[in-house]
Amino acid sequence: MRMTHQREIILQELKMAKDHPTADELFQRVRKHLPKISLGTVYRNLEILAEAQTIQKIEVGGRQKRFDGNPMPHYHVRCVQCGRVDDVPVGRIKALDSMALKPHGYKILDHHLEFTGICPACQEKGLLQHNKTLT
Repeated sequence: MRMTHQREIILQELKMAKDHPTADELFQRVRKHLPKISLGTVYRNLEILAEAQTIQKIEVGGRQKRFDGNPMPHYHVRCVQCGRVDDVPVGRIKALDSMALKPHGYKILDHHLEFTGICPACQEKGLLQHNKTLT
């Protein structure tokens, strides 16, 4: 993968972000440095960076894809109210791979584990879901 100037700016902005932005959110930030860049260019470059495993593409809960500048395998938690995504400070649990292959004989390549909850900001706003039991 060749690191173009546009790709460098996109990667730099993503690595500074702690909020796991969508392509559109990152596009708004990158435009401050590259005013003529298109959303399509940002999206294509994010896909290239994810394919090269330089960043992570987070596809959670049927929501819009988000991107993470930290390429190291780790888990995420998503707020069911506002969609905020944060890192979970737990390393990958390799035992899950071996547990999953035993019953059906799959060769496990990877796994994605999604935690869901209510973020601190939504809790402060009193946006807890009353119809679900949270444990």
